[in-house]
Amino acid sequence: MITLLVAIVLPLVMPREFSPGNGWAISTVEAILLVAMLVTDPGRIDARSAKVRAIRVAMIVVLALGAAWATGALINDILDGGSNTNSAGKLLFAGGLVFTYIAIAFAFLYWELDSGGPGRRAHALVMYPDFAFPQHTSPELAPPGWRPVFLDYLYLGITNSIAFSPTDVMPLTHWAKLTMAVQSIASLAVLGLVIASAVNVLG
Repeated sequence: MITLLVAIVLPLVMPREFSPGNGWAISTVEAILLVAMLVTDPGRIDARSAKVRAIRVAMIVVLALGAAWATGALINDILDGGSNTNSAGKLLFAGGLVFTYIAIAFAFLYWELDSGGPGRRAHALVMYPDFAFPQHTSPELAPPGWRPVFLDYLYLGITNSIAFSPTDVMPLTHWAKLTMAVQSIASLAVLGLVIASAVNVLG
């Protein structure tokens, strides 16, 4: 819930060119979808119904579109010497927001798609997950019946953005590997350009 609220606020504090409709369009849609999720599943947003999952998928699509738009806008602004990244402060601020947006968007994507989604994971142990967490490979480290929760996927999204590769969570299926590769490339482009530009500005 807190992570979704952060994702809703991000487009509003980014430079207006970094989000469709000056930020309000994406944030409004995300807020409406969050309310819809809470109404249809007032628990932990992990119900198995098709309606609830459709709302969650819609939210993830909006998050992904928002993160992609912000990433493209940031890269374009840096390369063109735009006003949103022409100083070290503005550059680091914009880059940090976009980096956070990417990590959150991919965290929700992993959370929704791994092993059939949170609804399935909450009600059954999955024999062949899409991601192997340390608790899967070393079950003696976890209590019986352990299942990953959203915080585990948020950690995955953050560490993959920083390391540009798996850390302690291994992708097992093709879609998981490809998705992590896309996130790594996006994060590398953002961090690489931001750091190089910051060094140039400060130099």
